[in-house]
Order: sequence, then structure tokens, then C-alpha cells
Amino acid sequence: MAAAAEAKKRILTGIRPTGPLHLGHYAGALENWVGLQRTYDCYFLIADYQVSDYADDITRVRESVWEVALDWLAVGLDPEQGAFVIESLIPEHAELMVWLSWFLPLGMLQRNPTLKAEMEDFGRRSVPVAFFTYPVMQVANILMPRAHLVPVGEDQLPHIELTREVARRFNRQFKPVFPEPEGLVGRVPRLVGTDGQAKMSKSLNNAIYLKDPAAVVTAKVRSMYTDPTRLRASDPGHIEGNPVFMYHDAFNSNVEEVNDLKERYRRGAVGDVEVKQKLATALNAFLDPIRERRARYEANMTLVRDALELGTNRARKVAQETMALVRDALDLGYLNNSR
Repeated sequence: MAAAAEAKKRILTGIRPTGPLHLGHYAGALENWVGLQRTYDCYFLIADYQVSDYADDITRVRESVWEVALDWLAVGLDPEQGAFVIESLIPEHAELMVWLSWFLPLGMLQRNPTLKAEMEDFGRRSVPVAFFTYPVMQVANILMPRAHLVPVGEDQLPHIELTREVARRFNRQFKPVFPEPEGLVGRVPRLVGTDGQAKMSKSLNNAIYLKDPAAVVTAKVRSMYTDPTRLRASDPGHIEGNPVFMYHDAFNSNVEEVNDLKERYRRGAVGDVEVKQKLATALNAFLDPIRERRARYEANMTLVRDALELGTNRARKVAQETMALVRDALDLGYLNNSR
């Protein structure tokens, strides 16, 4: 069994623990992870080092670690197939980050478009030093298990290229320790929020959570943004860029129904109310088994704890192997050799 796992290519991917997970996480990442865990040696990381923007709410971070693990189990991630890893419980992450920071010029970080956009979100608030170093930690996270593939959202692709560049520099200057990982974007690269904003986000209050009760999901769908140019149900409507139809495409398995709604919407033969009602029905049908599995695990949190402990211990062993290779490449065995 161990030999077979070692022969598999490795995957590292993760989520910051800032709250429960939503449909955007599922469409952009989790759906992909569930399929990949069967054929790859997977490490699913809860990145609790990377929540410096929640430094004033550590209780939320702690609770969110459990929320993330519950949602992972609820969507079908199997802790026997893929390791559930708590980042801060593996001290090697911090050590590797320090060494890798030698090979990452500040200019590369400053040009990272994702980091630039996140900086703007801080506005006039003080920006912690940890915010500038978290991209280096992400590089360390990916390279620690010597990952070959990194499933990410579309907005995270610049981080993958950063990781590839650091791996190239290290391998070229010392020894070929790290693979150059490839990014893998999910079926729905980015799911817009219920308000039509470019991205579903906890902070924008435009998310439908995987654990939301059916009544809450229905209420959120009723308030969804649609086609602003359509004043009456008899007006021809636009499908393109319409969040309600984006969600139908992503989550309504009844393709015939979706195509019928689109055809009638374009010619003004169906109103937003019916389109939203059918979306709410489809979403709740999709979420029902997820909510049921989550409830079973919530009733037995020992299973969740065991999954986190098992996966973190497994990842720690790999981290120790990687750091032995890194120290050897850097020739850091100071006390092993006489001068």
C-alpha cells in the first residue's frame, strides 16, 4: 500500500480557515479534489498561518478549522485517501519558508496581481508583515510534499507560477529537490456571487454555504441578481453574464430543463420568479446529501479530529523527508563534518 501511494504523483491544495465553505469553493475546487483523490497522493491543507487579516478574531480561525474539515468530509473527501493537514502543526513549513525566501526577489511579490488586489482590500488599514510573506508560505506549502499538481481557483494561478520559479532557482543552484508543479483550474474557474459580484466571498456577504438549510438557500436565490435590463417577465432577457443561469449551468443536473428555461428567457416567455424557483430546487437537491453527511459528522466530532490528526501526522513525515533533502542540498550539516 505504501509503495503504491509513493508511486502516485502528489497533489497539494488548500483553503484558509475563515469560515464555512460555499458553492464557489465547491465549483472551483472541492468537486475537482473529490475526483483527484482516487488517482493522486493528495494533501489537503488548512492554511491557518495565512489568516493574518483575522488576527483580531483568532476564535473564528480556530472554529473555522473545524468548519473546513466538516465541509471536506461532507462533500466526499476521504481522509484515508487524502491527508487533511493543519498547516501550523507542521513546523517544517516555517523553516522551508525561510530558506525559500532567499530565492524570491521582492519585486516578484510586488508584481503578483493577486497580492496587489488583496492589498487594495486593506484600504487604509495597517497591513501586517505576515501579509507580505504569505505568498512565500504558499510556495513552501506546495513544495513541502514535492507536489506535481496544484488544483486552484483561477485567481491563484500567479502563485503557481511563483512556486515554479522558486523551484527552478533552487534546483538550478543546488540539487534537483523539487518538481515544478502545474496548476489545475476547476470546472467553474470562478463562481460569481449572488449579487453579481465577480467572486463569491464570505466577506462580501454574497455566498451560499454548503451547510445552509434549504430555507436559507431558497431565500438567497430569491434575492439573486439577474438581468438588470429586463423590466418585465415578457421582456427578452440575457443569459450571458446572468448569475442565475450561471448557477443553473454549474449545479442543475437537468440539462433539458436548463435549456428550456434559457430558450424561454431569451424570448420573454418566463419570469425571474420561475427561473429562481427551479434553481432553488436544483441547489437544494444538490446540497441535501452534503448537509446530511455534515450532520452525521457533527454528531461525532471525534471522527473529524481523527481525520485531522491522521493527515497531519502523515504530512509531517513527508515534511521531514523534504527538509532532510533541502538541508543536504544546502550542505547544512554543520555538526556532522569537521572543518
